[in-house]
Amino acid sequence: MRLIRNGFGRRHGGGARSSIRRRTPRPLTLVLIAVLLLAVGAACASRNGSLPGTGDGRDAAGLGQRPGHPHQQAREQPPPVPKAKLTPEQRLSASQRWGLDQPPLVAPPPPKEKPELSTPEWADKGSGLIPAPASVPTTEKIAFLTIDDGAAKDREFLDMVRELQVPLSAFLTDESAAEDYGYFRDLHALGVSIQNHTLRHPQLNHVSEDEKYNEICGQQEILEREIGVTPTLFRPPFGDFDADTLAVAEDCGIQAAPLWNEEAFADRIDFRHDDQQFHPGDIILTHFNGPRAWGGTMCDMLRTVLRKLTEQGYALARLEDYA
Repeated sequence: MRLIRNGFGRRHGGGARSSIRRRTPRPLTLVLIAVLLLAVGAACASRNGSLPGTGDGRDAAGLGQRPGHPHQQAREQPPPVPKAKLTPEQRLSASQRWGLDQPPLVAPPPPKEKPELSTPEWADKGSGLIPAPASVPTTEKIAFLTIDDGAAKDREFLDMVRELQVPLSAFLTDESAAEDYGYFRDLHALGVSIQNHTLRHPQLNHVSEDEKYNEICGQQEILEREIGVTPTLFRPPFGDFDADTLAVAEDCGIQAAPLWNEEAFADRIDFRHDDQQFHPGDIILTHFNGPRAWGGTMCDMLRTVLRKLTEQGYALARLEDYA
């Protein structure tokens, strides 16, 4: 039997032709080669396609990837989804789906010029500082819902905000929100404003100036990167701050540090006012919480707020249109 080495003959000395000849491939071999070439071609072509759920860097739930993901490098913040005006019938139907007997009232158009904000006497830290308002000066029966931290990321809440077209503002702490900034990108795409609530939620009147800069300016940078916005509002954690806190916040690009007159929970609202009523321009505080903290959901909280506001003849407005 002739020994075949790699299918090619070698030349021997004296120019004599090798006795080993190139074999003609058999038909079966040709078939196998063709199949192999087709498989390789298909594999190469698939590299230029996109797998289900990965074409735009988002998973099946629509959640964005953290920076550093190869699909995320060129990500741009999507513009807010335009809100089509609902008919009264549509508003009633949407409200009933979310357990409300009547639709929330609609706020009047905001003023062409924003009002001058002021800090209440009980929170005043001196002159020459950015304001820390607990309410907005207005005669309209409107209030402003603001949500802090970012721990609970309730997808149903996104649906409720979208279907009822609820104006609100989110003040995010990186410590709570970092697990899934994609949720807050989705919230921002609904027209919700994203604002600053520090990196780790410290009592800012008990930390150094350097730490103040790190907490406030650091969160500014993260929200610019993660959401594509530069916050102009900052809420001091626990409502605790000193004059230096407001001075640092201003250096970081902040224009106001909203406080609050009411705090909302899943089953109740706590009022600062003795009459237990909303007053024009009140800022309402709540948190991204759920059953573990409240015994209820974000949707329960929003139902509680909307019912109480409607009972008292108030509508929710967008804080950033006034502050």
